[in-house]
Amino acid sequence: MGKKEEDLLVEIKRLEEQIASVTLPPDLKERLKAAIERLRLAFRFENYSKNFDEISRYVDWVCSLPWVKQSDDILDLGHARKVLDENHFGLIQTKERILEYLAVLKLQKERQKERQKEGKIRAPILCFVGLVGTGKTTLAYSIAQALGRKFARIPFGGLGDPTFLRGRSRMLSESEPGQIIKALKYAGTKNPVILLDELDRVAEENHSTIMGVLVELLDPQQNDRFVDYYIDYPFDLSDVLFITTANNTTNISTAVLDRLEPMQMPSYSDEEKITIGKNYILPRTMRAMGLTANDLEISPSIWPKIVRPLGFDAGVRTLERNIAEICRKVAKLIVEGKQGKIIINENNLGEFIQSW
Repeated sequence: MGKKEEDLLVEIKRLEEQIASVTLPPDLKERLKAAIERLRLAFRFENYSKNFDEISRYVDWVCSLPWVKQSDDILDLGHARKVLDENHFGLIQTKERILEYLAVLKLQKERQKERQKEGKIRAPILCFVGLVGTGKTTLAYSIAQALGRKFARIPFGGLGDPTFLRGRSRMLSESEPGQIIKALKYAGTKNPVILLDELDRVAEENHSTIMGVLVELLDPQQNDRFVDYYIDYPFDLSDVLFITTANNTTNISTAVLDRLEPMQMPSYSDEEKITIGKNYILPRTMRAMGLTANDLEISPSIWPKIVRPLGFDAGVRTLERNIAEICRKVAKLIVEGKQGKIIINENNLGEFIQSW
């Protein structure tokens, strides 16, 4: 027996052990076992299957999915409020809406046994609507953190191919799972928070088809048997907490909007941005770049210039970029041997922000 044949036998054995070691739907497990048996039969007659790698890859994908594994929710409104307040300034009404939403999840879980005959009834799916930089994506992160769930994000900007979501059949070349299945594998649980980001930026081609896939994803009457074309077996998405974002809702189909609860994100005033910059963005950015309070100080008088160097914008993206630019330049000075705390003031601001 040659080296290639030995390697094939080892791989077949590995696949058999992998299938035996995971919890799968019984009929799916039998399907995988039958595929491995066909490989063994082909090997026995020295007819090395050309699709050996394809079957091996398929088994790896199926066995890597969280068919039964899920995380335990933290359904504590006090904890959720603390997380939201620590991560986001203001947004009082938005935070209250989120807490109401989490309260519904808590109540439903507590009374689930009482309504088993009725099937699952869930709160509408949140859709944060607002201009760039108003905190839509970070709110989704915070909800996942508050619940103690894993988080995955799927960008919809420019999306024009529905197979991006549903996957490509194994009968086609370059077959692979779609982003929904990939998100579940990445999260490692069957109940993560999955952010469907910027739904309104779907490309015009195949717009209606993509919206049709979204209806299936977001409808509790349908998503318990979502079929990815590559996996080719129903996966229960009913425990996934989907959250969506959009700059506006005009490009989202009515059928999808009917399954969403839009929440308008407000624009920030300059005064609010200064507070956000001081208390949220600067400390977070300094920690990320390894800086401490002994390395950097920003004079209070120049915050208005950091907030608005080039004119007004609704969100905090420009503010985040400016603070990140300041911190990078400070880090560079320290690495080059600069001693003592660096204080950013009226006289040297132009050295740290190019746009100023």
